[in-house]
Amino acid sequence: MGQALPAGASVLVLGGGYTGQRFAAAVGSLGASVTLTHRGPEPPEADAPGRRWLRFDPAAGAMPTAEQLAGTSHVLVTIPPDGEGRDPALDALGPVLRQLPLQWLGYLSTTGVYGDLQGAWADEGTPPNPGLGRSRARLACEQAWLGSGLPVQSFRLPAIYGPGRCPFQNLLTGKGRLVHKPGQVFCRIHVDDIVGALLHCLALPPQHRPAVVNVSDDVPCPSSETLGYGAHLLGCPLPPAQRYADVVASMGPMALSFWSENRRVSNRLLCQGLGYRLRYPSYREGFQASLAEERQTASAQANAPSSTAGRPAAGPGSAQGPAAPA
Repeated sequence: MGQALPAGASVLVLGGGYTGQRFAAAVGSLGASVTLTHRGPEPPEADAPGRRWLRFDPAAGAMPTAEQLAGTSHVLVTIPPDGEGRDPALDALGPVLRQLPLQWLGYLSTTGVYGDLQGAWADEGTPPNPGLGRSRARLACEQAWLGSGLPVQSFRLPAIYGPGRCPFQNLLTGKGRLVHKPGQVFCRIHVDDIVGALLHCLALPPQHRPAVVNVSDDVPCPSSETLGYGAHLLGCPLPPAQRYADVVASMGPMALSFWSENRRVSNRLLCQGLGYRLRYPSYREGFQASLAEERQTASAQANAPSSTAGRPAAGPGSAQGPAAPA
């Protein structure tokens, strides 16, 4: 996946969540030293060889020092805007980052910046027109990073899925909802294709890196289609179909916001212009791989020594998904 990083690369992942940890594992396997940040008092996991955690929570006064970040060559920013719509990483660490020998900085944005297109296609030339507050904040942060003078590429992501972020658990527990809204589609991307696209782009010569890149798969489609395929893989029944008009009143604010916008996102620049080949061109390949990995993880944890027996096993679809970009 991707080309090798330069020898001696030192990678900083600001926001060691789902995508950040997956990226860290990939660059670590390529020989880079990796630093991830966490906000809480304790990191999500123990340090691994060539990998360390630093606390970053400006509100609590927890900040990596310039000495701790010295030599960083590549940065990935996955941290969302703060409550005021500003980027806490740029505000707090911008001066330090400008003193580093950075070769590349990737910022994870959202395709929500395009707003509601009533099912029409958006590419990187489509003027942003975010309708949701969180998308307006994300666009402001994206623009701030792009105007920072740092070697920034912004990657606009739709819903993220992968192991632990598929609908399997909801289907197995009867919590899945099969909602039909005529003409509604959603875009999505497997977490490993986010990682692959990032590695592909950071390996390009700087003059060949577009400032903004959409990272989405080839198949925008209704959520009922993905839920149906998930049920097929599990061999379990689908929940009864519900009309959107009949259930909209019972939806929470977050669900309503997702259903309020409808667009198809083009990956032509990434896949044709830059030559990246999707590992999972559609949810079909992605769901198959995710389920296989979830089952493998669950099996490994079930057979682990008793010292790890207290850890929760990641069964099929242990987290609800797909999820919006962080």
